[in-house]
Amino acid sequence: MIVLVLNAGSSSLKYQVAQAETATVLMSGLVERIGTPDARMSVVTGGKRISRTANAPSHGAALELIFRTVVDSEIGVLGQVSEIDAVGHRVLHSGHAFDDSTLITEEVLRELERHDDLAPLHNPYNVLGVREAMRLLPDVPHVAVFDSTFFGKMPDHAAYYALPVEYAEDQKVRRHGIHGTSYRYVTREIARLLDRPAEQLRMIVCHLGSGSSVTAVEHGTAVDTSAGLTPLEGLVMGTRSGDVDAGVVFFLIRRCGLGVDEVEALLNRRSGMLGVSGVSNDMRDVLEHAERGNERCRLAADMYVYRIKKYIGAYAAAMGGVDVLAFTGGIGEHAAVIRSSICADMTWLGIRLDETSNAAGRSGIRRISAHDSETDVLVVPADEERIIVEDTLRLVGYTADDGAAALRVSKPPARTG
Repeated sequence: MIVLVLNAGSSSLKYQVAQAETATVLMSGLVERIGTPDARMSVVTGGKRISRTANAPSHGAALELIFRTVVDSEIGVLGQVSEIDAVGHRVLHSGHAFDDSTLITEEVLRELERHDDLAPLHNPYNVLGVREAMRLLPDVPHVAVFDSTFFGKMPDHAAYYALPVEYAEDQKVRRHGIHGTSYRYVTREIARLLDRPAEQLRMIVCHLGSGSSVTAVEHGTAVDTSAGLTPLEGLVMGTRSGDVDAGVVFFLIRRCGLGVDEVEALLNRRSGMLGVSGVSNDMRDVLEHAERGNERCRLAADMYVYRIKKYIGAYAAAMGGVDVLAFTGGIGEHAAVIRSSICADMTWLGIRLDETSNAAGRSGIRRISAHDSETDVLVVPADEERIIVEDTLRLVGYTADDGAAALRVSKPPARTG
């Protein structure tokens, strides 16, 4: 059975083509800078990486380009697009309207569109990707896999803001979280590596990238997370401010004359690493300029690390300790200097880093803590696509009968709100 995984962003479309029976990734890639003359497409297949310019004026055009690539006579992995049996879509969240991944119907899409304002940089484009895929592949099941599912059992005292409770219950003004699909995979892999049930562990997992968050996972359940009503809250990110006094919004409107949309754009698109450094939203660029003596870039990196350390300390207090500290995401997996800075002076929490292991450029899941560290420190490469494939197979009820693929479409799970 062939599953296509799609993750649509505001100007990008990530994809993966997976063979379910052998758990093999046949092809993966990205169309980025959609809608601009600088659009590019990258493809990974057969152990080779190919990058080229692309004609992608819209998400629909980008998806059509992906389909042509998948069946390309030279690098394609399928004979025809109709070999795709199901499509799994990453969707940031549903406002907790669903308690599990779900088969997508028009009713489901309308429900998701009701919550566009909870994640304005993600959900509208997630839904756009779904609609384009359903237009081009109308006869196969499509499944939405929500990041928010992982945070569905977070206790109210952590999820709610100190507003009148009806805002949380009626308007969903509460902490929803991000990167939930990544956390599902990472926590499972941690338990496997340590050969201990997740129910016996207190984990703090840092998903660090252009978008960043930290989550406390106690006995297999997310009990707190840094991202809030929208992905804007929490850590310093590529272009997002993270935690900021709500009064700043009123100040900018009244004193600086900014409109609501301008403030939203400032906090979401022109702040974070980009706003502080004045150079880039990419940690690699920021660190390079910091090494050359750029003080704003050094400040940006210091702020990034400091915010993460504060959350680690807070979550250790909330759980009464920590057994595992894990890093994932682009920065978490590849920026050894950031991991080292975060773990510095954390021996009070039982964290001792093996700097040689940390600096080694090895790939795959690995332990980077010292042999006498009371807390395991791990690097776990994210594989959100695997979770999406697994949920898609589960929701379509895939079975193999006499060697032939048979799809049995299950009923969507019950809505919770």
